[in-house]
Amino acid sequence: MQKGYTREAYGEELVELGKQIADIVVIEADISSSTKTCYFAKAFPDRFFNVGVAEQNEMMVAAGIATTGLIPFVSTYAVFASMRACEQVRTFICYPRLNVKIAVAHGGLTPCTDGVTHQATEDLSIMRAMPNMTVIAPTDYIMTKAAVRAAAKHIGPVYLRFTRDEVPIIYEKSIDFEIGKSFKLADGPDVTIISIGDMTYNALEALELLKKEGISATLIDMPTLKPLDKDAIIKAARDTGAIVTVEDNQINGGLGSAVAEVLTENCPVPQKRIGIQDTFAESGDFKLLLEKYSMSPKHIANAAMSVIKRKVQG
Repeated sequence: MQKGYTREAYGEELVELGKQIADIVVIEADISSSTKTCYFAKAFPDRFFNVGVAEQNEMMVAAGIATTGLIPFVSTYAVFASMRACEQVRTFICYPRLNVKIAVAHGGLTPCTDGVTHQATEDLSIMRAMPNMTVIAPTDYIMTKAAVRAAAKHIGPVYLRFTRDEVPIIYEKSIDFEIGKSFKLADGPDVTIISIGDMTYNALEALELLKKEGISATLIDMPTLKPLDKDAIIKAARDTGAIVTVEDNQINGGLGSAVAEVLTENCPVPQKRIGIQDTFAESGDFKLLLEKYSMSPKHIANAAMSVIKRKVQG
């Protein structure tokens, strides 16, 4: 299967948007070769600002620029945008609902060999908790371009999370991306798997494992964590009666928690959350880390079978 970097797609699309929208500027924290804002810097040097390794200042600069009517895209690693600059994002971007796009690389466990200091495993939970923030974790290279375009058109703060490593390309170039809407990739009556970001491919592999067990599952790709596609979740719960969520993030406060809140208030069904189970991760190969922290396709399939049993027993 063909693969592509989501951060590469971001850098490329940013240049295309820069040609179309003169108000777009980019603020970077000295790692443009990693976030791929270097493409924009080369194309539009007068609209690119490198503030150095100063992420808190970076967010304040973006906030100030946004008050002039320009559209700042601010980039760094996910772990630094969501934690080192957390207060600045909350108070100076989200509180006044400024039109700032925070587009980050190296989300989740994908900076796998860099260890816990660079593994952003809490960022989706943190950003989801902030009022006025839209949170998007696109699935692949193709969706990333569509999501970046949608973010540029959206009025208000947006958090775009990309990975470090290549991700299998699932979607066609004609993808119709809409903030707050999910994508149904498979339809089956036994259980629903809801995934986000690069974990969607692992969920697809889990479907094949389930087929071997005679289980037909629905798969919903949920790239927008906030606002959540609640209607799709409720319908899936009513149709299949069991839910598994899959994310490369702490299960506390992320996709699993968001889906659980919807189910509790609207259609309670058995649920299992696949993700990082309230622990810090170690350095290592990405696939080996997924195995260690029970996030591999095998673990997703096992979780699906377990919630089906709970549904039957209930």
